[in-house]
Amino acid sequence: MDKLVYLFHEGHGDMKELLGGKGANLAEMTRIGLPVPYGFTITTQACNAYYEASKTIPALVEKQTLEALTSLEEKMGKKLGDPQNPLLVSVRSGSVFSMPGMMDTILNLGMNDETVVGLANLTNNPRFAYDSYRRFIQMFSNVVLEIDTYYFEQFLEETREQKGYSSDPEMSAADWQEVIIGYKAIVKKHTRKEFPHDPNKQLFLAINAVFNSWNNQRAIVYRRLNKIPDHLGTAVNIQSMVFGNMGNDSGTGVAFTRNPSTGEHVLYGEYLINAQGEDVVAGIRTPQPIASLKDEMPDVYQQFADTCKRLEQHYLEMQDIEFTVERGQLFILQTRNGKRTAQAAIRIAVEMVEEGIIDKKTALLRVDPDQLNQLLHRRIDDTFERRILAKGLPASPGAATGEVVFDADEAELLANEGKKVILVRPETTPDDIHGIVASQAILTSRGGMTSHAAVVARGMGKACICGCEAVKIDLKAKQFAVGDTVVNYGDIITLDGSTGEIMLGEIPMIDPELSDEFQLLLAWADQERKLGVRANADNPEDAKKAFEFGAGGVGLCRTEHMFMDLKRIPIVQKMILAENYPERMEALEELLPMQQSDFEGIFEAMQGFPVTIRLLDPPLHEFMPDKEELLVDVTKLQILDPGSAELKKKEQLLKKVRQLDEYNPMLGHRGCRLGMIYPEIYEMQAKAIFYAAAKLAEKGMEVQPEIMIPLVGHVNELKQMRQLVIDAAVRVQEETGKRIEYTVGTMIEIPRAALTADQIAEEADFFSFGTNDLTQTTFGYSRDDAEGKFLQAYIENKVLPENPFAVLDQEGVGKLVETGVKLGRTAKPSLKTGICGEHGGEKSSIDFCYRTGLDYVSCSPYRVPLARLAAAQATIRHEQKKEEVYTTA
Repeated sequence: MDKLVYLFHEGHGDMKELLGGKGANLAEMTRIGLPVPYGFTITTQACNAYYEASKTIPALVEKQTLEALTSLEEKMGKKLGDPQNPLLVSVRSGSVFSMPGMMDTILNLGMNDETVVGLANLTNNPRFAYDSYRRFIQMFSNVVLEIDTYYFEQFLEETREQKGYSSDPEMSAADWQEVIIGYKAIVKKHTRKEFPHDPNKQLFLAINAVFNSWNNQRAIVYRRLNKIPDHLGTAVNIQSMVFGNMGNDSGTGVAFTRNPSTGEHVLYGEYLINAQGEDVVAGIRTPQPIASLKDEMPDVYQQFADTCKRLEQHYLEMQDIEFTVERGQLFILQTRNGKRTAQAAIRIAVEMVEEGIIDKKTALLRVDPDQLNQLLHRRIDDTFERRILAKGLPASPGAATGEVVFDADEAELLANEGKKVILVRPETTPDDIHGIVASQAILTSRGGMTSHAAVVARGMGKACICGCEAVKIDLKAKQFAVGDTVVNYGDIITLDGSTGEIMLGEIPMIDPELSDEFQLLLAWADQERKLGVRANADNPEDAKKAFEFGAGGVGLCRTEHMFMDLKRIPIVQKMILAENYPERMEALEELLPMQQSDFEGIFEAMQGFPVTIRLLDPPLHEFMPDKEELLVDVTKLQILDPGSAELKKKEQLLKKVRQLDEYNPMLGHRGCRLGMIYPEIYEMQAKAIFYAAAKLAEKGMEVQPEIMIPLVGHVNELKQMRQLVIDAAVRVQEETGKRIEYTVGTMIEIPRAALTADQIAEEADFFSFGTNDLTQTTFGYSRDDAEGKFLQAYIENKVLPENPFAVLDQEGVGKLVETGVKLGRTAKPSLKTGICGEHGGEKSSIDFCYRTGLDYVSCSPYRVPLARLAAAQATIRHEQKKEEVYTTA
């Protein structure tokens, strides 16, 4: 495109791909007549052109930028760099998707030693002018010249202390002039150059910096976390400045049209009198709640409240708004869809339906299924007596316990070692993003509810407490103090992000409960979705939890997990060590009632819904002691106690473990191959299932057992195992007199099974795609080895777009699933199909399952609500697409 720069009035809200989210919203607000400071946007295409030109601003971009600047100067009646009537601008980035804190802002651009005098004369406020100038030097030096802001903050703090001040508003014009001289000296020391004086040079250096920030480390990390494509680029927004630091009739703030933590329909936010925009989110001063503005500036508050209502009605979404008041006049600097907690997202969606703003389908699409995990984890047990150490602002709900760390790098390092940590900082910055990701929760001593830490933590669903001024942090000593109490690096603390309370030590947690709004939203989801949702549950407790969360059955019960109990392991080992068939049967007879009891509990918990039970899958050596440890024990006994019964027993055990040892256990003697060689094991399990079903049938309870044969690669394996199950059913029926309806199917987890699914379907009543193993066998990756050694590097280097064990590889593994479904239903149209790998609880994989025509997905109990919502969203999205195609045709 030839046009790479747009004045605000030339754009509109649907141009996000070109103008970025911020630019599109500024254009839209200008279009609908809101008080937006005038400006222009350099497009995302210009950013891409900058990178194509080896990080050089192309001539066309420069030409159009200068033309837009001239238009802005004419509109404002001011000129950039004019000593008598200077135009000052802000320079902000704005990607297509909101990336809070990831990109950089510069305010007051255009200031130099001449324009600061002009601004002082025009406003008759020298203090304001020199304050604005020092802010510009600090921001520009940090963002563009890459000088750590710490040097400026340290110098300012020292100057304040020397003069006996406690806060910035006490500084006079002369004080700020001293600070400016010191700031310029810092710049010269670090760059060996003078601070740039020419406003046009300042402008293009700032544009360069914004384009460069698209690929800084924190932006890359944020995009990776939020799956934002790298090719989109960022727009640059150049906007005439309005000033919130011109006195007590001025101010700046950030507000949400609804509470982003709870969803309550009240204005929520903060403002500062006599301050600039960055002050609110930077955490340098503790702001006032937005409700207080009603008392300080009632007319401005009413105008702002009306504007908030208008914006929400226009965008049909909760809005996050930045505003400035200059000498009693309100200006809207930005609006965007507000980030919110899962709890708030659900309440807002439901209440907007009840208020008639949106319909139910829109409400369902508004809630990100991934966010629901926030609501399905534990919270602090209210019955436990809390010994509160300190209390801050409850910036992001949830609770967490962990070791105190004071540095983002340390947080990441310890988390990688498996430790749970809580990051404690005076305030966080975008550079701390990796530490925030690694931490269980965040605690800051400064900053408010809209500070960087609060916004990022809420977006990630992590507990966060901000602005806890009672916490005095000593970063050098790696400790913080509250009064006389000192908490050191590595000490355990507990945070409650819902109340803002900080407690020493570990506090008991309890399971979550679903709110009325959550239940209602999921009920709407169930009305819309076409895909069934089941749970992976290996015991009655998990099955009960899954049923509470709305599962329509058990899609995978892994029977090997029932054998892992400490009381059962000796019996399992006895079965494995058996020298002959009678010895093995003796052990199996002991295991049968235990298995039966488990199945009874699961059937009962599911209350008549189907239960898919997978017969024993892993290789037998997994139930045996570790070979290396056994070898050490045997060696010690040979030295210390030769000839003992204990040594003989251990040697026998070691011999058997060596016999069972395999070069590649994942592809070895496991799954149906165990049943083929040791049919008595599968026979015992089948009988336990039928005995359990018969027992519940006696009580008048309905059961639907679905018996699944694992790791089938050839139809003959399934044919033989199916007959074994049928024979067991007949024997139990003759014995109990109870006829049990059941089905026999297989787990498709070998590529050959998917490719010969038409043959296998002849012997199967259902297919369940085990995508964990199907991913391993398709890629040729051992999951444990891949994730531990090279997979992360593959993802970071874009060899793979996602971890294929977390997000289904639709191009490869997905193709096998599609093939299996198509071939299977060609042979047997009534064939039921589902998915039971971990992908069954991942939203894009669920969408794939809907498109492929599967009957259900199965996931962990705590992901069932997520799957119900994601299944509804898949149905709504694809029905809307069909309607669009029909309408177009």
